[in-house]
Amino acid sequence: MVCPRFVVLGLALLVPGCAVLDRFGDTKLTDGVAPVFDPEVPYFPSTDEAVLGMLELANTGPKDVVYDLGCGDGRIVIAAAKDFGARGVGIDIDPVPLRMAVYHARRAGVEDRVRFVRGDLFEADIGEATVVTLFLFETLNRRLLPKLLRELAPGTRIVAHRYGFGDAWPPEKTVQAGASTLYLWTVPKGK
Repeated sequence: MVCPRFVVLGLALLVPGCAVLDRFGDTKLTDGVAPVFDPEVPYFPSTDEAVLGMLELANTGPKDVVYDLGCGDGRIVIAAAKDFGARGVGIDIDPVPLRMAVYHARRAGVEDRVRFVRGDLFEADIGEATVVTLFLFETLNRRLLPKLLRELAPGTRIVAHRYGFGDAWPPEKTVQAGASTLYLWTVPKGK
């Protein structure tokens, strides 16, 4: 059980911390339409090994635009820009990890190659993506599948960490990155 005094102290430290990040401005954090409810997936960051494994599995390169749906602190799109030369867009409903993402992008020197959007991933425009990364629950992936197939161009690679689409769409390839299982799909022609 967490002592309420520590919860209040934590909030007191978090709020000024967000204000410090606000001084950087919102040039790379776009406020979008986002319902006022808790995210369906808790913020749980991928390991560095899983992040690099996902981007390598997708054969990410400088011509790619990587969209991370449910991006949390932005580590995947930041790595895509920093280590693979790609551009990236992170979308998340929770503004707190998005503020961390903006901060980390600036520290990594890739703020000109990444953008973060606060919004509902079901409403987001993802049509420019050439790579989509997911670390969501399988139930959410299955609900998202029709949107992915409808909006993504043939040849777009989709990589998921830990949870795939189940029987709805078996992966083309499955690999291990340390303790993490990663899955790859390619949007087919004539979807």
